[in-house]
Amino acid sequence: MATLFLDRAELEVRHIDGALAIYEAGTRSATVPIKLLERVVLQGARTRLDTGTLIKLAEAGVATLLLSPRASRQVAIVLGPAHNDAAIRLAQCQHVADAAFCAGWARDLVITKIRRQRRLLDTALGQRPDLRKPLFDAAAQLDAALTRLGAAPAQDCATLRGVEGSAARAYFHGFCTLFASELDFTGRNRRPPRDPVNACLSLGYTLLHFDAVRAAHCSGLDPLLGFYHRPAFGRESLASDLIEPLRPHIDAWVWQQFAGRTLRPEHFSSEKGGCLLGKAGRGRFYAAWEKFSPAHRRWLRLRCAALARSLRKAGEPLLASTEDESF
Repeated sequence: MATLFLDRAELEVRHIDGALAIYEAGTRSATVPIKLLERVVLQGARTRLDTGTLIKLAEAGVATLLLSPRASRQVAIVLGPAHNDAAIRLAQCQHVADAAFCAGWARDLVITKIRRQRRLLDTALGQRPDLRKPLFDAAAQLDAALTRLGAAPAQDCATLRGVEGSAARAYFHGFCTLFASELDFTGRNRRPPRDPVNACLSLGYTLLHFDAVRAAHCSGLDPLLGFYHRPAFGRESLASDLIEPLRPHIDAWVWQQFAGRTLRPEHFSSEKGGCLLGKAGRGRFYAAWEKFSPAHRRWLRLRCAALARSLRKAGEPLLASTEDESF
């Protein structure tokens, strides 16, 4: 199963006989059977795709991500029919209100994330011994954060966010030294990202978030109901939870894209204080992303399936008996 990236201006996408027919300037340029797709990412300006085609995609379980044409920000996600296991969502709602469960869930996420950040710095140190001082100092602060988490396992989510934030600052202080000075990457920034590295990190996190939303939805979970990231209007908080331990993998991948010269400064431009990845760069980014993605998509599927099984068991006693139904 594959991802279809539509990133050209003035495309028209039609549904014809179980396939997506793609037209450029009125001429049919490609045909993609829907049964081969798991997701569609749509970024091109003025692309025409009617509601009938979206419905066919949704009915086939193909999720569609709509990105802003230039800034690569998520605008909307269109998913297929919802899972019909009410027990899962009933239990998920109950667990959102369970402070002890949320704290334990959050602690596992934060510890896993920091350990993977630490592992990335170790890998970097092996490849860049010339950066031993900043990488070693950052790793030492991550070790201190892990020690703090291990010494007091019963910490609330607010405290965990403080530990995670301080660890992230230390981590990025070391991580940013891995990139050439011409990229002007001095730390994490967004909305808009102001340098090429942050532009790629933001796009990678957006695509990862999309995969997490889809994995949660397919497992019968509600992507909006998170345990660490609290539910908020318009935010898929569970997806935000799920991607936290995977962010260091995206960081490492972005580092390799620049280190291997797959992405270069000339692929980017500046506009209104923000850094934009151009069309040629996006083509390279998306091609490399599809080769990189299977491992984290499998992790998300397995994690969501395990969570759904646990919640289903807790939620089944909450379901109404069919004997109680009256017509």
